[in-house]
Amino acid sequence: MSRLEQIAPKDWDPRLKSAIKPENLTDLEQGLTRFFAHCPDQALGMMSFAGALKVNRTLPERLVELVRLRVAFFNQCRSCMAIRYTDAVEDGVTEGLVCSLEKPQEADDLTPAEKAAIRYGELMATDHLAIDDNMYEELRKHFNESQIVELGMTVAFFVGFGRLAATYHMVEELPESFKTEPGTISPWGNEAIQVR
Repeated sequence: MSRLEQIAPKDWDPRLKSAIKPENLTDLEQGLTRFFAHCPDQALGMMSFAGALKVNRTLPERLVELVRLRVAFFNQCRSCMAIRYTDAVEDGVTEGLVCSLEKPQEADDLTPAEKAAIRYGELMATDHLAIDDNMYEELRKHFNESQIVELGMTVAFFVGFGRLAATYHMVEELPESFKTEPGTISPWGNEAIQVR
């Protein structure tokens, strides 16, 4: 059960309704907006930033999804771990590939660029001050400066809002394994939900 009151779309500020058209989305796809509707001006600003990250993305959807799921594991955000975005699935994210995230640096089916991005995401989520010159040099082997900045902003979004979502504990629409399992869970080896 969520720890904060969710606001039903019928009670959202009209600007939020216009921005995401909740009638076309499942409850899970409405996600954090059900909480953020308490603060519509801030929600609209966050949505603008999130939209800019998505619409102007130059990084592959597959890479971003893999990083997102690895960060979600460290955040222990159950809804983040349960979701698979359709565009990432269409770009090659399979449940077998998600299972590689258990030990990504040992995985044969991840590219060197994916491993570097995942490592960067791990460090941002667990020990950001360990990101040093060597980490940036590794990233430069695979990404240009703009892509590194994009990756950083994307990961910062995942870390911050994933941690916030984890504290809200919105699990109502998730498969049972994400609702009831005590302790640390993972995005690999559990039933996932594909969303737009």
